[in-house]
Amino acid sequence: MNRRGSGNRPPQDRGRKHASVGVGGMPDDRSTVRADAAVRVPGGPPLLASRLTPAVPPEPMVLRPRLARLLDEAVSRPATLLRAPAGWGKTTLLATWRRTRQDADPQAPVPAWVSVEAGDDPDRLWSYLGAALRSVVGPAEPPLPDRVPRPDELELLAAALAARERPVVLIVDDLHRVTEPAALAGLEFLLRHSEQRLRLVAAGRTGSPLAVHRLRLAGELTELGPDDLAFTGDEIADLLTAHGVAVPAAAVARLRQRTGGWAAVLRIAALALRDQPDPERWISELGADQPEIAGYLRAEPLGGLEPKDRELLRRAAIVDAVCAGLAAALSGDADTEERLSTLADDSGLLHHDGGRPVWYRCHPLLADLLHRELVRLPPEELRELHLRATGWYAGNGRPAEALRHALAAGDWTAATDLFVTRWPELVPYERPAGAGSAPTSPPPEEVGRDPELALACAAERALDGDTEAAVTYLRLATGHAGRLPQPRRSRFGRLIAVVELTLARLAGDPQTVRSAAARLLDTGGGRPPGGPELARAGAPSAGHAAEDADVRAVAGTALALLALDDGELTGAATGLAEALAAARTAARPRTELVCASRWAVVSALRGELRAAEETARAALAMPPCQGWSALLDCGYAYLALAVVALHRDQPAEAEAHLGLAAPAGGEPIADAVAGWCRAYLRHDEGELSVGHRLLVEARTGWGARGGEMGSWLRAAEVDLHSARGDVQTARELAGDRPTGPVTGAAAALAVAAARTELRTGDARAAESLLPDWTAAPTADWPLPVRLDAALLATVLAVRAGDDRRAGRMLEQALDLAAPEGYRRPFLRAEPGLRELLAAHLDSGTAHWSLVSDLVRVVDAPAGPAGGTATAPLDEPLTERELTILRYLQSILSNVEIAAELSVSVNTVKTHVRNIYRKLDATRRRDAVRRARQLHLI
Repeated sequence: MNRRGSGNRPPQDRGRKHASVGVGGMPDDRSTVRADAAVRVPGGPPLLASRLTPAVPPEPMVLRPRLARLLDEAVSRPATLLRAPAGWGKTTLLATWRRTRQDADPQAPVPAWVSVEAGDDPDRLWSYLGAALRSVVGPAEPPLPDRVPRPDELELLAAALAARERPVVLIVDDLHRVTEPAALAGLEFLLRHSEQRLRLVAAGRTGSPLAVHRLRLAGELTELGPDDLAFTGDEIADLLTAHGVAVPAAAVARLRQRTGGWAAVLRIAALALRDQPDPERWISELGADQPEIAGYLRAEPLGGLEPKDRELLRRAAIVDAVCAGLAAALSGDADTEERLSTLADDSGLLHHDGGRPVWYRCHPLLADLLHRELVRLPPEELRELHLRATGWYAGNGRPAEALRHALAAGDWTAATDLFVTRWPELVPYERPAGAGSAPTSPPPEEVGRDPELALACAAERALDGDTEAAVTYLRLATGHAGRLPQPRRSRFGRLIAVVELTLARLAGDPQTVRSAAARLLDTGGGRPPGGPELARAGAPSAGHAAEDADVRAVAGTALALLALDDGELTGAATGLAEALAAARTAARPRTELVCASRWAVVSALRGELRAAEETARAALAMPPCQGWSALLDCGYAYLALAVVALHRDQPAEAEAHLGLAAPAGGEPIADAVAGWCRAYLRHDEGELSVGHRLLVEARTGWGARGGEMGSWLRAAEVDLHSARGDVQTARELAGDRPTGPVTGAAAALAVAAARTELRTGDARAAESLLPDWTAAPTADWPLPVRLDAALLATVLAVRAGDDRRAGRMLEQALDLAAPEGYRRPFLRAEPGLRELLAAHLDSGTAHWSLVSDLVRVVDAPAGPAGGTATAPLDEPLTERELTILRYLQSILSNVEIAAELSVSVNTVKTHVRNIYRKLDATRRRDAVRRARQLHLI
């Protein structure tokens, strides 16, 4: 569906409305009259039929069942509000949905329609509202005046509506044109007192004049915004097909990314694409330079802005995202916070991330248009904006952006100083999204005079992923290094090593990264974390302690990340811990966040649950710093919490955290850990085939990397094969029994092999394969492996009839598990352990509370309390409500859920109230429990 207002309607369609004369002299949808046809109400002024029916949607029409279902669900409540900027398809959606309802049930009254026009005073507005309501309630009901009704008239109408068998649906389009909110007081009265027999569906651009806060608090409001109205990839493909345009899926994705799903812009693009010889190329180059798109953006979204707001947006276009402080620095105005909030909430021209401080971004095409206007400014004015941005970024912990704007402003001294003093904050730890436009290159004479400037340019280009330009600048810098005096020449060697390390990481060559890290460590006095092969003699002197901490933090993190990529969990844990300590010493929060989030994952895998949980939550509490996206790092922190929840037998929490860990997806170690975690969650629910498939996918994705992570995945697959009864495959995967001391990686495989034999009933073979978990070297095993081995040995002792030995080993296992809060190994152990746990309560244990809880959980019935069946829902949850329901399992607040979903807090609160109502719950915990009973989550 495409929004078709006066700004983007084809000229031949303007002024054409779909209407006819129906019951009581009112329009319906069974014939067509001219837009200026008048409807006569006895004793009242003439009314335009064109304002009482929607316009005919443009052809070709694209049906969007997803939105129709949203409206069908929404109209079950008293009020529904569609709020979005011009061109997002509000009117077309309502018009098409209205006709669809009529076609589905010809006997039902057609939803009444009113289009608000600029200049409507309360009496004029009510003349149309009354006429629209009269068209559906009929002339036998209490008469409706052609002016604002008196209280007694409203009471009569409310009573008449409440007595109706079927609700009346009233659609009010362009609600934002109501300038006197008091004009809607009567409508709000009817909503409150008609026993929900009046259903209002309103659409508008800006803040609604309705009392939306009261409606929200009462749980009587459904809100749909740009996120809901935006075209999905499938809908864009349908739109292009309807216009006779065929492009590959990648081009559809690109079109969605550039347009943001904006209906009017998509329709303009679809019309233009019909005449393009190469549609795919046209989409790849789509920008605000396209005349029709540029004209629409200037006329509609920007045309209605105050000059002061438009100037604020234009100045903010010099940066990718803006907050109130940065906007104030760029514009020189102090009231930017309120103005940015208004532009985001009322006009929808900006999108905010929900964080603190709030950062705003323009729609991509709108930002492109504003940037094109910006670069036409006089050079001195443009340079001044870049300098203002440089100062703000440098003073607010974002040196990467400061460096870019200093170079764009041609302030070579500032750019060089930024790089020299803040290089540890300019080293990337993830691959950049893609190369952007390069700032102005400094003149050759400037580079020749100061080779550190060339290094600053190399660092900036490397940050943007432009390795070719970065290498060119690095060569220039190296060629002029001899001109530097001491001690700058010594410092220069460290700066070259930093750029080389950055380029090595971008190239993805482990050996080159190790060599570059070694060269960087050679410039300091510290020992390299995580790599004894790179150890250097001596300790850093007091005068260079901070610089050496920076060197150890940056180089150590690079080496530790290599170990993590290779699956060497022990080396990664050591390296990350040392790099984390160095980053804290040097006060480098970005490096600290990278190390903390990944160390939490490794620690959780190794069984240090409390430390992993504490570190992960501390990482999540850190503010985003230095302009880097913290999503990837937070993804690792959530992944750590998911592993912790799995070990503590909290499947709902684990699932929720895995959902929040999605930004870390795409990195091999993160995908492997997430796949391993999901496989065991499905296994624990009895879905053995699904769990096995997920684990096979995880092992396939991990490939030939090997390491401890590879052994863990292999051991898990052995376990799941034997659980499914595929003993032969499990034995082949487990391989031969290891000789000599059993390390942690080999121990996991050995325990899995022993469990396989126990499941076949061969206790003797299982005992021969199970390594001695009490031996001194096993203290280095990951705790989950030690616990599995201890409990397997306990079950073997029970089956051998040695209850005293079994009780002793069970107590030792509880000693290991209790401090970290382990539960899953006991609850998912082999048969026979439950009886021993119960007997252990009587024989005495230092962990009475834990054992009592474990026995109670094992004894709990699988179904709901009392064995009664759980009644199904009378009203199903929508797709968005199910998404938010999954988040309710976590510890996130409504504000944090809104930030994760990029929607407003009020939208989340509305959905939460809907969830509570549908699940008959009054609080989050009850809703989650009820949803689990219904297998919704």
